[in-house]
Amino acid sequence: MRGRVSLTGLAALALLATPAHAQGGRLAYEEFRLDNGLRVILAPDPAVATVAVNVWYDVGSRDERPGRTGFAHLFEHMMFQGSANVGKGEHFVLVERAGGDLQNGTTDWNRTNYYQTLPSNRLNLGLWLEADRMRSLAVTQENFDNQRLVVKEERRERIDNQPYVGAMWQGLIGVFNPQTCFSYGHEIIGSFEDLEAAPTEDVRQFFRTYYAPNNATLVVAGGFDPAETRTLIRQYFADIPGAPAPQRPGCTEPFSHLPVTKTVEDPRAPLPAVFVVYGLPAQDEADFYALELLNGILAVGETSRLQDRMVDQEKAALSVESIFLEHRGPGEAFFWLSAAQGTTNERLLQIFDEEITKVAREGVTAEELEKAKNQRRAQAIFERQTPHGTAEALQHAVHFHGGPRDADAKLARYLAVSASDVRRAAERWLSVRNRAVINVVPATAARQE
Repeated sequence: MRGRVSLTGLAALALLATPAHAQGGRLAYEEFRLDNGLRVILAPDPAVATVAVNVWYDVGSRDERPGRTGFAHLFEHMMFQGSANVGKGEHFVLVERAGGDLQNGTTDWNRTNYYQTLPSNRLNLGLWLEADRMRSLAVTQENFDNQRLVVKEERRERIDNQPYVGAMWQGLIGVFNPQTCFSYGHEIIGSFEDLEAAPTEDVRQFFRTYYAPNNATLVVAGGFDPAETRTLIRQYFADIPGAPAPQRPGCTEPFSHLPVTKTVEDPRAPLPAVFVVYGLPAQDEADFYALELLNGILAVGETSRLQDRMVDQEKAALSVESIFLEHRGPGEAFFWLSAAQGTTNERLLQIFDEEITKVAREGVTAEELEKAKNQRRAQAIFERQTPHGTAEALQHAVHFHGGPRDADAKLARYLAVSASDVRRAAERWLSVRNRAVINVVPATAARQE
């Protein structure tokens, strides 16, 4: 998160895929690898005058182990603390001076990404900056100590001192069994205790293991010359040494501890709320696409079922929000039900369950399903209107579906979903036996009871 946080010995490049053709809205790209394992995807678009330089590292909090959490998120900060040829904080300054913007980084359970958008004639700057910190990030005791303090302050500001947020995280991670699926059963930001106990050498080893070129994908999208860009990538990245492939943790029986119900007292919450979190299949299962479309029908937009019933008709809720989370393994669907004045948590959950049961028994209408599919079409179109959006779509396809071709294939999976698929998936996955429920109670109200 910006400012804080949320070529020697190279053989010829081996092309792994022939360029796709930009017909019918399909992305045009070519893919190759350097000898050190860096995966590169080039998506030229001569119609634009800007270029996105986008790097995803195949590391997130899912790769952490008990007692050593918070490293993935820590490096989102550390990566802006300077490298051999770039001073602390200078990454932002150099990009902005070149007329660029959108330079930042984000971390989730599954990956960490870094990106910037530049004028096309300054593509070399973006590539050089990313290569310099991949090769020589300053993982010093001073930087570690400083950024550890920044992470602590970020947690206080964004989680501990915000109403509902701490309880929200209990739901997001609580749907996973922490004993059998620790990867998704702990917070992305990690714990203070783990970061305090970590020696600097462990942090350096984390960088050597996960920030190696063979654990990264570089996407360049926008207005650029592919031949010149291949030359620049060879020049800047090819002499960065690779590393042994990291071992990945397992995640077995992630929902074996469900159902779970908890009550959380929140001194900052003005009104009650209910968080309902369902365990979902992985993205390579057909039910995943049916459930994501159903999520749109239930909770996206002013005419969604939950909004209409809970907010507009019964005025039991102030709002209904949803978060549909995609993971490298099992996913989750998170519903946030904010109570209106005088509504109890029990009443909120009762109405919610009635609507979920109705879907599981009766399914959805053809009109609702078509609208949800149109939303997916629009999203696919809108995300590709900028070089950054194109780069992110390609990265997501690589990391979650095995390759860039899926950036085009994914939409077809949504469009193939039938109403019977939605009903079947709802019946199977949106069960009271497959969820965690977090009841948020204002601390004053809890004490009065």
